[in-house]
Amino acid sequence: MPRRHFLRYGAVLLAALWLSGCASPHYLQLDPRRTADVPATGNGREITVTAVDGRDSEVIGTRSGSAMSTATITVSAHELVPKLQAEAERAVREMGFRPTTEQAEGRPSLTLTLDHLGYQRGESRPVIDEARLEAVFIAEAINGGNTYTGTYTSLRTQSYALRPDKEANTRMVNELLSDGLDRAFRDPELGQLLAR
Repeated sequence: MPRRHFLRYGAVLLAALWLSGCASPHYLQLDPRRTADVPATGNGREITVTAVDGRDSEVIGTRSGSAMSTATITVSAHELVPKLQAEAERAVREMGFRPTTEQAEGRPSLTLTLDHLGYQRGESRPVIDEARLEAVFIAEAINGGNTYTGTYTSLRTQSYALRPDKEANTRMVNELLSDGLDRAFRDPELGQLLAR
């Protein structure tokens, strides 16, 4: 093959690989962690703890920001919910309660729901694009006929010149969800109601 044709073939192949990389979906494997201190209101009582995925879809957005794009970003409930469950149990334990997954009549309960997780394109400027991420958690504490519900929203805006790769998206969404967990479990009302 003449060198000229080889170089042309190589350039076409590189362009095709680059385009397919831009269009490839991302399946994020997340491991969010709460880092904030929690109020120590517990009295050693057993608390039923449940984590739930309340999202309408596991697709949180697309890499291009276009709803028609095939370059989707997906977070599986099957993989994420056990991580949220573990963090909710750890928070309840550090509050001074004993977490359990078993339901029992009269036992206080705490349900943590991931209500929304979104990844959208923000404002575009010359050379620079923007990703806007949003997570919404709902925590519901029930004890003795009393209910407390808190809603906790985390927002993040990330500017970039090169579209974030899977590793960068994983890091951003992990940080977003970790912030949401911090906001939820810092709320003193949750622990106070469970300790009544």
